[in-house]
Amino acid sequence: MFIAPFVPSPNCVVEYMLKLADLKAGEVLFDMGAGDGRTVIMAAKSFGARGVGIELREDLAKKALGSIHENGLENRVTIVNGDMFDVNLTSADVVYLYLTTSANEKIKPKLERDLKKGARVVSHDYEIIGWHPEKIENFCENPQLGYPSHTIYLYRKP
Repeated sequence: MFIAPFVPSPNCVVEYMLKLADLKAGEVLFDMGAGDGRTVIMAAKSFGARGVGIELREDLAKKALGSIHENGLENRVTIVNGDMFDVNLTSADVVYLYLTTSANEKIKPKLERDLKKGARVVSHDYEIIGWHPEKIENFCENPQLGYPSHTIYLYRKP
């Protein structure tokens, strides 16, 4: 089911979000709507985590797989070309979202059902209605100009 357009998070925002989520080496990050794979690649290369990207669009999944291959990360990063609602998230330590508020509302029951206690969910610009964020931070790509600005939400499953 298509629930959000492909709008890539800038690399500096991805890095900030993974730091805010306190992603550690050996942990597993799921990117729901992985697009070109930049988040799962950064999780593996810069944080030592394992990455699983879920991408519905075949063209984007193929592009992500190409980037994973170019970076030699086939043993640490996986792309699933499929529907995020069909993926088992029980192994996730961190879930990365850049969807929309309505899409977050649709995925929320799956997150509540699948995620283990203590798992973190980090969302770019869009909150998860009904959940109480552990942190809400504003991140500015260019502080001198004051924009573009991003709101980052961090949640933790109780």
